[in-house]
Amino acid sequence: MKPITEIAQTLGLDGDNLIPYGKFKAKIPLSAISEGTNKGKLIVVTGITPTPAGEGKTTTTVGLAQGMGRLGKSVSATLREPSLGPIFGIKGGGTGGGASLVEPEDEVNIHFTGDAHAVGSAHNLLAALTDNVAQRGSIDGFTPTGVTLRRVSDVEERSLRSIVTGLGGSANAPIRETGFDIVTASEVMAILALCSDLSDLRARLSRLVVGYTDSGSPVTAEDVGAVGSMMSLLRYAIQPNLVQTTEGQPVFVHAGPFGNIAHGCCSVIADKMALAYSDYVLTEAGFGADLGFEKFMHIKARFNGLEPYAAVIVASVRALKSHGGVPLRDLDVPSPKAVRAGMPNLKHLISAIKSFGLPVVVAINKFPDDTDEELLIVKEESESAGAEAAVESDVFTLGGGGALELAEAVVRVTDREAPDITYMYGVSDPLEQKIESLASKMYNAKDVALSLAARRALRRFDDNGWSDLPICMAKTHLSLSHNRSLKGLPEDYTFRVSDARVSRGAGFIYPIAGNIMTMPGLPGKPRQLDVDSEGNILGL
Repeated sequence: MKPITEIAQTLGLDGDNLIPYGKFKAKIPLSAISEGTNKGKLIVVTGITPTPAGEGKTTTTVGLAQGMGRLGKSVSATLREPSLGPIFGIKGGGTGGGASLVEPEDEVNIHFTGDAHAVGSAHNLLAALTDNVAQRGSIDGFTPTGVTLRRVSDVEERSLRSIVTGLGGSANAPIRETGFDIVTASEVMAILALCSDLSDLRARLSRLVVGYTDSGSPVTAEDVGAVGSMMSLLRYAIQPNLVQTTEGQPVFVHAGPFGNIAHGCCSVIADKMALAYSDYVLTEAGFGADLGFEKFMHIKARFNGLEPYAAVIVASVRALKSHGGVPLRDLDVPSPKAVRAGMPNLKHLISAIKSFGLPVVVAINKFPDDTDEELLIVKEESESAGAEAAVESDVFTLGGGGALELAEAVVRVTDREAPDITYMYGVSDPLEQKIESLASKMYNAKDVALSLAARRALRRFDDNGWSDLPICMAKTHLSLSHNRSLKGLPEDYTFRVSDARVSRGAGFIYPIAGNIMTMPGLPGKPRQLDVDSEGNILGL
């Protein structure tokens, strides 16, 4: 690894603008955004609907940045910060793989610069202040039964999903039913990812709804007197973090909102910082295109001047075979038939991305057991579905050298005027119409069924003047539908919404489709890490 000061110099960042956290990572003050002179082109990297076989979105993003670097391009990548929950659960680290890593991967994955801890502290401080106000009756009509804010933890723990607090008498009050969410599901994390500066952070925190009075009026973080104290905990967390790829390209890693509940993208600030100092910026959107990409467009890009020039969608032959019905244990067995059976998922998502007006490049993440026939099917069918190019990528093994053709394709499709972006719904459309538009255009559903609870919630949001907010669908990432068992391209089904909630500070409504856990549980055999005699992390 190069010292982080050298990485900053490649961007043209003054060393005085760095706040080093050790030798290989640093924070950058927000003032540096306005000092940048570049007007880079943003490329969003997304993927097909995830499967246990893996797609390799982060690895491809990092490898593509390295490939563009080998072409002599000024390029940066922007990524979400990995979450401790998945690291100690099933998924493991979130810094790429093989020869295409974000470095230092151990520090990025574990603790990093403390941003997630700051978010959790600010959120739980708000929860404590809210309970205190409700217990003391400081706000007319606001009692403990009206509190909706849950606490957060950065560790997956199913026993905390539903709990009762305040047991042991009046000295421990208020007694109420509540629970914990994972830190990445905190609205404070979503706010951090979507704010543009300190004043915007303050305004968004002020609007965060913590509960409702007996008459149904919302109670906010501003009402309970929490905003200033939360700002004191988040004043450094708002600054983006600079690290590097294996081959020395700059990477901005900042914020980590949950892709199911929130919008699953890195911060607006990180993208704007990277665009001010690079000609090309690769920004990853979490999970498949039906979640990360769609939310990137409707929530992040639309309201922050971050419309991309193009999209790269990552797919693997193995994942397509999984969508085609092949069990996980048999994915190394060649099956052109199964690849064809799984292609409708990729083809649908190519079409959906193109409906926004964006050119699409398919990155075929190559595995050693892929056959030439299987790879050719993906290439030909992707291009027939409207992709500008479908290119094999072998960045896990070869680093940037495995992405040269992919890098050339991305440069080629962005070497034109910025596209005219269109969206799947209008800002002023009714909330139900927005949901129906996403269900039909993005999730391929024939219709939508709203539960009574969902209808009541949407009416309340409309009465409160929140109907202009975008939709951030909370649903499984394992299917285009709300049902995780429906693989490939589900057709002729009803998209079911069971409830709806608001993230007023972050600025979106999130309908809940199916059964979404905001506090995952640990697997039967959680990942175990350790350190060697010199303090290096093992098992990551």
